[in-house]
Amino acid sequence: MPPAAPELISPRSPRVVAARRLARRNFRGKERLFLAEGPQAVREAAAHRADGTATLVEVFATVEAAERYADIVGAARAAGARVHLAEDEVIADISTTVTPQGLVGICRFLDTSFEDVLKARPRLVAVLAHVRDPGNAGTVLRCADAAGAEAVVLTDASVDLYNPKAVRASVGSLFHLPVAVGVPVEQAVAGLKDLGVRIVAADGAGEDDLDDELDKGTMGGPTAWVFGNEAWGLPEETRALADAVVRVPIHGKAESLNLATAAAVCLYASARAQRASTGCRSVTDS
Repeated sequence: MPPAAPELISPRSPRVVAARRLARRNFRGKERLFLAEGPQAVREAAAHRADGTATLVEVFATVEAAERYADIVGAARAAGARVHLAEDEVIADISTTVTPQGLVGICRFLDTSFEDVLKARPRLVAVLAHVRDPGNAGTVLRCADAAGAEAVVLTDASVDLYNPKAVRASVGSLFHLPVAVGVPVEQAVAGLKDLGVRIVAADGAGEDDLDDELDKGTMGGPTAWVFGNEAWGLPEETRALADAVVRVPIHGKAESLNLATAAAVCLYASARAQRASTGCRSVTDS
């Protein structure tokens, strides 16, 4: 049973101050640690190991959360993480959300090298080029995980993978698949092309239609989707690197799709085509 009283009662505690600083990118980079908020993220972090080393280092929990999520707290302790019971005020001070869920983990960086991504010879990859919004980045990572992609690459022009909003938006998917960060888009494209991976840029103004690509049977091979900034898409020099620039068709009256929705459609289209034994009909067929 947890102690009746929390051990951390002041936001000025050195442990709390150190955790709070991880909301800032320069401190995350210096310590190579990041925040994972909420029960789902802490659960996934407790189960994750990289090169034999546990990813979860520390957990802060309210007494109520420790009781409600006793299995997660137990898994955290089993993984070797230090668990601190804290006042609600302390958790609110560490958390970057408006309504904290009572659990915050501190995790080691877990990104992998781009070279290791290539060694695994992935068949489906999401490349985030010029994606600046952390919520979009985390949601695309979640979509890639759900669609069965083997890797995600964040280019050097994209948002920090460990931004708290990106971590939350991934809803634990950050811990499920290899993610390479800081890779120049030219290097990412060249490395994947050398493996025989087809590079497809997703752009609302693309020359090719996703339905037509599916009907032609061009989506069944190894594919890397390149996604750009939601507001202005992909720059011309990035589009020029792709084997095809594909748009998601708009059959109704909507002006456009947001980045994460378009990414989900594209990644699932590739996943279906790759799994099909003979061809693939349009994803819009009923």
